[in-house]
Amino acid sequence: MTSSSTLIHGYAAARPAVRRIGVQDLKAALSRGFDDFLAMPTHVLFVVLIYPIAGVVIAAATFERDLIPILFPLAAGFALIGPFAALGLYELSRRREWGLPATWADAYAPLQGRSAKAVVAVGVVLAVIFLAWLCTAMGLYWALFGEVSEPSLLAFLDDVLTTPRGWGLILVGNLVGAAFSLLALAVSAVSIPLIIDKDADAGTAIETSLALMRENPGTMLAWGAIVAGLLVLGMVSLFVGLAVVLPVLGHATWHLYRRAVA
Repeated sequence: MTSSSTLIHGYAAARPAVRRIGVQDLKAALSRGFDDFLAMPTHVLFVVLIYPIAGVVIAAATFERDLIPILFPLAAGFALIGPFAALGLYELSRRREWGLPATWADAYAPLQGRSAKAVVAVGVVLAVIFLAWLCTAMGLYWALFGEVSEPSLLAFLDDVLTTPRGWGLILVGNLVGAAFSLLALAVSAVSIPLIIDKDADAGTAIETSLALMRENPGTMLAWGAIVAGLLVLGMVSLFVGLAVVLPVLGHATWHLYRRAVA
């Protein structure tokens, strides 16, 4: 019992303290994130070029393989692994904050150091959440529609928007998607920035992120809503808007971490 207690207390002591934050902190983080984006546009565009391309590829692959019903879960689920994909943006913001060189070649330096294992571990957790979401979304679709092959995107949208089973899919699907998004947010809100900044292990980083969610539920829910809203704006522009939305959110996440974790 003593040894377990010691381990528990030792682990708790190793976790950084989290601060109380409010809406003003979210505004400040977004403002500084946009400032980073303007200060490092060439670096940022290089780092995030993969994201709008990935969106187009996802859409094209869906149409070609007649998997139209999975298009929305794929696009929405893309946000679940976004915190891992934004790794390079956190590093660029960190370097700019400390007055270090911040070129695209430096963006993924954390994957070459001691923190690489912890970063990958958090990425694996997010990937598992993403795959669980896809399986759940398709299971829900099959439960309501059966194994129906949609002839076109317009036919699918008509079925979803004008039928009771379609409304049920929208309602339940969004509720389930929100639950997965909250889980991903709780796990990754500050975990990867903490690993980059303090060389923390994955367990400590995730626990710190969970603690931040427990300490600031309202503020973090507001942050999740802001992220979701901006991502939707980026996606409705045929994913092109993500070239701006994603880097701003990535940089802003770093500055939110700096305000939220002691």
